[in-house]
Amino acid sequence: MAVDNYYIADQFSLLSKLMDIHGENSFKTKTYSIAAFTIEKLPKQLADMPQNEIFSIKGIGDATGKKIMTILQTGELPQLKEFIEKTPPGVIEMLNIKGLGPKKIATVWKEMEIESIGELLYACNENRLLLYKGFGEKTQKNVKDTIEFYLKNQGSYLYAEAEAYALTIDKKIKEKFSNEKFELTGEFRRQMEIINHLEWVSTANINTLKIFFEENNFTTEIKNSSLLYCKGAEGVQLIFHCCSGELFYTSLFKTGCSEEFLDAWKTKTGWDENANYKSEEEIFSTGKINFIPVFQREKPGIIENAKQALPEVIQSTDIKSIIHSHSNWSDGSNTIEEMAKACIDKGYEYFVISDHSKSAFYANGLTEERIKEQHQYIDELNRKLAPFKIFKSIECDILNDGNLDYSDNILSTFDLVIASVHSNLKMTEDKAMMRLLKAIENPYTTILGHMTGRLLLSRPGYPVDHKKIVDACAANNVVIELNAHPRRLDIDWRWIDYALEKNVLISIDPDSHAVDGYHDVVYGTLVAQKAGLTKEKNLSSFTLQQFEKFLAERKKTKGIS
Repeated sequence: MAVDNYYIADQFSLLSKLMDIHGENSFKTKTYSIAAFTIEKLPKQLADMPQNEIFSIKGIGDATGKKIMTILQTGELPQLKEFIEKTPPGVIEMLNIKGLGPKKIATVWKEMEIESIGELLYACNENRLLLYKGFGEKTQKNVKDTIEFYLKNQGSYLYAEAEAYALTIDKKIKEKFSNEKFELTGEFRRQMEIINHLEWVSTANINTLKIFFEENNFTTEIKNSSLLYCKGAEGVQLIFHCCSGELFYTSLFKTGCSEEFLDAWKTKTGWDENANYKSEEEIFSTGKINFIPVFQREKPGIIENAKQALPEVIQSTDIKSIIHSHSNWSDGSNTIEEMAKACIDKGYEYFVISDHSKSAFYANGLTEERIKEQHQYIDELNRKLAPFKIFKSIECDILNDGNLDYSDNILSTFDLVIASVHSNLKMTEDKAMMRLLKAIENPYTTILGHMTGRLLLSRPGYPVDHKKIVDACAANNVVIELNAHPRRLDIDWRWIDYALEKNVLISIDPDSHAVDGYHDVVYGTLVAQKAGLTKEKNLSSFTLQQFEKFLAERKKTKGIS
């Protein structure tokens, strides 16, 4: 296991929480919590630092430093191991439930005598939590809703989390069975944002494949004569569809479509499932339909559209800029200059810096005075880095009443404004829509950031009427962000086609907090492809000249130039 800073920070964070649950000295628990926060924000890997440098880090004392050295040398934190051994697994799992901090978990475990999430959900259904101090009706409902969401998503992974594992397994089996055909299929091949299991179509013998995985410490189960299930220590479900060479492309096609798409395909084309196709292209030509890429085989409507040639979808190489990123002026890891130079190194034409606004105090949001300082600094960098250009932006909080976080005088100093909701996320649809629509109507709002505030597999996001938001963005010339962070991917790709119908621009933005985050545009592009987004309709694919023209024309139209 790679012992990186995130792993080490997680060890200290979990230790702090478990000590809290067990009622240990609060000074010690806070020390480890601070250490976790400090380590996670470090710009350099602890594994690459000499020992004396580690011990000199602010917030890392002698005792913590020694524990870091132990983790680096052994991969383990013995004190954490001790607490894990004396804590029921179900109690530790409760730390995944938003709204349940260590103190409340201690009450649930020691006073309610509940030791699993399932038991806790049942207790919520019986209103038992209301009997205990610190648990009101609202808290109980939040805990119940979060548990239900959490349980529903067990065994699921973000595409970005599953990617490396999928490709590693793919490489191993192709090397081992070099004379057989293997192709990834299912959700992964369709570029779904959530992966529940990894699937392959193969011509390998099912029993031979079973033996291979068992020899590599996988549990296996033959479901029927053509279906093999395997699971390794990582817990990811692998499914193999074994078939003859004659039916390989038929099987690949069937397993690479959504059910709705496949049903429509059968109805519209009279498809012969038993024909010996030499490729997937042959399946389409036989059906007299232009080739539909796997990632677009979702909605049935595309079959009719594909009677004409489909537009060429966006590629990650079409991205010309990094829009929406945070520097160390707010909660990012790198300086603006470092981020700009990383853009130059990657061949981008320009860079939009968009640190947090003042209400995001937890993220060191920029006060009006610091905005002036940052803008002066950007002017200096633009002289230094020309012809590369840095644009002045802000990720401006949409406040509870729908207003933006600064006065018009301050907003007018930015080249563009990304407006996002970060606070009071538990809203009714009416409340959410009021805030979003008011922000969209603000003439300074250029881009609507992460529309629903969702965090995939963690938080469902506030309820919105997607059509009304898209319509409002169309009416107010506001771009909709496709936040490319693998845990957001928000706007949901399923609504992008409606935005395109309404001639609303999308912007694939990484929301990066470090230069490493630039890679996330790849994941944003993958889901954008599913919606048929073209580079012409993506703001971050605009050249520098096109981008400057877009901003100038928009300001002129809004009367804010």
